[in-house]
Amino acid sequence: MEEEVDKLELMFQKADSDLDYIQYRVEYEIKTNHPDSAGEKNPVTLLKELSAIKSRYQTLHARFKPIAVEQKETKSRICATFNKTMTMIQELQKQTDLELSPLTEEEKTAAQQLKSHMSDL
Repeated sequence: MEEEVDKLELMFQKADSDLDYIQYRVEYEIKTNHPDSAGEKNPVTLLKELSAIKSRYQTLHARFKPIAVEQKETKSRICATFNKTMTMIQELQKQTDLELSPLTEEEKTAAQQLKSHMSDL
C-alpha cells in the first residue's frame, strides 16, 4: 500500500513539473512563432486554463497527503494490534499446555505475506 502511495506522489510531482514545462513551451511558441495569430483561441486564455489545471493538481495533491499519512498510521496500528494478539495467543498456549497442529501451506503463505507487509513499516 505504501508503494502505491509513493507512486501516486511521484506521479503528482511529475505532472506538476510537466505542466510547468508545457506552460513555458507554450509561452515561448506564442512569442516566437505566433505574435499576431488571428481567428484562433486566445493564447492568454489557454495559459490561464493551464494554470487552472495545475492548481487543481496541487489541490488534489494537498488532499492526498493526509490520506497517505492516515494510511501509514492505520497500518502501524493494525500491525501493533496483530503483534499483541499473537503474543497473547502464545502466552495462552504456554499456560494451558496446548499444542497446535502444524500450519497448512495456505496458513504459511498468509503468515509470510503478513510478515513482509509488516516489515514495510
